[in-house]
Amino acid sequence: MANRLKNEKSPYLLQHGDNPVNWYPWGDEAFKKAEEENKPIFLSIGYSTCHWCHVMAHESFEDEKVAELLNKNFVSIKVDREERPDIDAVYMSVCQALTGSGGWPLTIIMTPEQKPFFCGTYFPKDSRYGQPGLTDILRQVAVLWQTRRKELEDNAEKIMDVMLQGRQDENGVSGTPDKTILAEAYDMFQKQFDREWGGFGTAPKFPTPHHLLFLMRYAELEKVPEALEMTEITLEAMARGGIHDHIGGGFSRYSTDKQWLVPHFEKMLYDNALLLWTYAEAYRRTRKEIYGEVARNTADYMLRELWDGGFYCGQDADSEGVEGKYYVFTPEEVKSVLGGEDGEKFCRYYHITDRGNFEGKSIPNTIGNPAADITDFRRYGIWRKQLYDYRLGRTRLHKDDKILLSWNAWAIIALVRAGNILREPSYLETAVRTKEFIEEKMTDEKRRLYIRFRDGEAANAGQLDDYAVYALALLELYQATFEMDYLSLAVLRAKQMQELFEDREKGGYYMTAFDGEALISRPKETYDGAIPSGNSVAAMVLQKLALLTAEKVWQEAAERQIRFCTGEIRRYPVGYSFALMALSIAFYSHRELVCVVKKDIPEELKQYVNLCASDEISVIVKTERNEEELLKCAPFTAAYPMPEAGPTYYLCENGMCKMPVTSEEVVKTWIIGNNSNIL
Repeated sequence: MANRLKNEKSPYLLQHGDNPVNWYPWGDEAFKKAEEENKPIFLSIGYSTCHWCHVMAHESFEDEKVAELLNKNFVSIKVDREERPDIDAVYMSVCQALTGSGGWPLTIIMTPEQKPFFCGTYFPKDSRYGQPGLTDILRQVAVLWQTRRKELEDNAEKIMDVMLQGRQDENGVSGTPDKTILAEAYDMFQKQFDREWGGFGTAPKFPTPHHLLFLMRYAELEKVPEALEMTEITLEAMARGGIHDHIGGGFSRYSTDKQWLVPHFEKMLYDNALLLWTYAEAYRRTRKEIYGEVARNTADYMLRELWDGGFYCGQDADSEGVEGKYYVFTPEEVKSVLGGEDGEKFCRYYHITDRGNFEGKSIPNTIGNPAADITDFRRYGIWRKQLYDYRLGRTRLHKDDKILLSWNAWAIIALVRAGNILREPSYLETAVRTKEFIEEKMTDEKRRLYIRFRDGEAANAGQLDDYAVYALALLELYQATFEMDYLSLAVLRAKQMQELFEDREKGGYYMTAFDGEALISRPKETYDGAIPSGNSVAAMVLQKLALLTAEKVWQEAAERQIRFCTGEIRRYPVGYSFALMALSIAFYSHRELVCVVKKDIPEELKQYVNLCASDEISVIVKTERNEEELLKCAPFTAAYPMPEAGPTYYLCENGMCKMPVTSEEVVKTWIIGNNSNIL
């Protein structure tokens, strides 16, 4: 019998649409029912490609006895954390505060007023090995609600007091920024670094690409080759391991072991976008072909399997209810596809054995092979393609086909960067088309953004990440194309970000808009976890706008945000690597180039400029066509006269401007002098 989730668009909610549990989506109907019937609320938060969400669903939510307990004693609500990150943030902070950990599925039991008094993550159906079972928890809470409800409500109030006080303490801190904070972060990364296998800490290991982007930036700024070495060890180890899909490209969510061999097999758009950026950047800095090849294969995976006007969220770890089934092979399978001799070579190179390395089968990997050889990598490409085609026919992966705005914005940033560095114009073309999709499908009549698009419907008011990451993506598009529309739109999105989310009293930006749905608290996320936080990205956006436009309003906004971020970073510097990248723009010399030309900047020079990272140089191009619109964003450009013929270049560095020049070679020399890896 279908429940109320059958009418939803979220793939995660739809997965539970046939459960015997009488699920409600988050909304007034559920809360009104709980209040009228004097029942507590059972809140379950997850996402469609989450392995343990599937496990708990099969064990408990598809079970008639569990459903009977829930339907009789609770009002049950399902939430897709990817569609409502604000709800997830509020209740995950409760879980982490009370239990010391968090994760998905997230299990919350709360009053009809949305105040939690019990929390946890995955629970088995029945108690085992000292872990309480869901059925026991539900029975006990049902009894307590009837007999000692006041105690539960008092506990909920105490939890709320603690959480609200914690947010007040956190959000009122600011600091004076200086370079030492970057050194403190680097020292902490050194201490946590796994020198044998790369990455930080012990298993499970997460890629966390923004850590590596920060280390590459720090290596260049402070001339610390060890920081680049840490990055390279990690990138090569991940590229060799099973976390990297050697057959189809892209990366899984994380590794369950320290050597990156056995992944948690789900693939997420944001991981792959950020890793694409990271491998492309590593190629830019080192010119090692292996990084360029991994970047291309990652981009190709994203375009081939996730893109359809916009990018889908990701793919599941499970196939036909079995984790990793899609990805593993036996030698017999490989030989049946490639033939005996070729199959034997492939198995030897990719460590596919009779014994296997994952539940009797093998995850392809090149761990322990001789030093990375791009010739070997390319030589096996035809065989990888044959196995990829075989794999597609053998079993299929569930695909979460909703389109999330902020994740798509990360994809735009990565494709622009990788397209410039790898000289792949198709990446930029896809980035532009994705931006057009957002403007057409995920923007309302007031030009405000939506979080999600699926099945012809955009839904849920955009949050800080949507505005901040999209504004950064638009700035990347501007720096790649010098099309004025991108800069104008970036300014609009940044203004909206300020108006809707900024906390002018205590600093920083809230996750939700001032006129958004009121939850039990208004979260202000600062930590750079799996994805950089909206506050870190906001700092980057404001810094870049201040440098591009020279406008006081952006300079002051950037200063406020830098001070706020500094106060947060002092607590635990390695947890704020993307914010540190934003701070580095403020701390170190930056170059500005203004090109004034009647028509367009010369194409060859544009290519040189685009091979620089946009956090190292800001470029404004003034033409007769864009002059009027440019003045609205960057009034200072009024002082730059239009030349009679050819372009004129104004070069500035460290707050000092040189005499204007007309020679492209002078500009190229200036660029190359600061970027020795430009070819």
